[in-house]
Amino acid sequence: MFELELFLSAFAILFVIIDPPGCAPIFATLTKGTSRAHQKEMAVKSVLVASVILIGFVFGGEFVFSKLGISLDALRIAGGIMLFIIGLNMVFEKRTESREERAEDILEETEDPEDISVFPMGIPMIAGPGTMASLLLMTSEQDSIYGILTILSALIVVLIITFATFWIAGLLMKLMGKSFTNVLTRVLGVLLATLAAQFIIDGVYNSLIAGFFPVAT
Repeated sequence: MFELELFLSAFAILFVIIDPPGCAPIFATLTKGTSRAHQKEMAVKSVLVASVILIGFVFGGEFVFSKLGISLDALRIAGGIMLFIIGLNMVFEKRTESREERAEDILEETEDPEDISVFPMGIPMIAGPGTMASLLLMTSEQDSIYGILTILSALIVVLIITFATFWIAGLLMKLMGKSFTNVLTRVLGVLLATLAAQFIIDGVYNSLIAGFFPVAT
């Protein structure tokens, strides 16, 4: 059955990591000077590419990790550290700066700067390592298909919001302004760092418990 608490938790985590308001300025920059039809096409393709990658990772990621011998607690700790660094970068505006620099490099180096749906918008700005790690962490803790579907529904809602921000990226930037965007980024960064710390605590705690009380085979 649908779990509202799980949905809200997954939505908060994915919204903070994907950061639609933070991606919108990059999308606006990369599609600046192109036609409205092209901007709409890039918005649709970017979200579709990310959706295929992330949903595929939800159902295939755990299999890959199990074949590599990586435990869930190791993933909790590594993923938590990764997300904590992202959160710190958001608080100190490093993430926004690195995204803008990446966008500028792409515009300068690529032969076809207009097609930005796969890289960098689809990967890694939407379907980045932080998003993949978070999805795998959340879905691997679910005992039923209903929990996984609840998390996927939260992902779909965040992706729809991301698409909407791309669709109105230019107008959104004018309405929000740079100051509001900076404040929002810092608040989301603090929230993400807190969630990441909880992932690390859970991973370390479970590892210690397993070490003191190993499961008999």
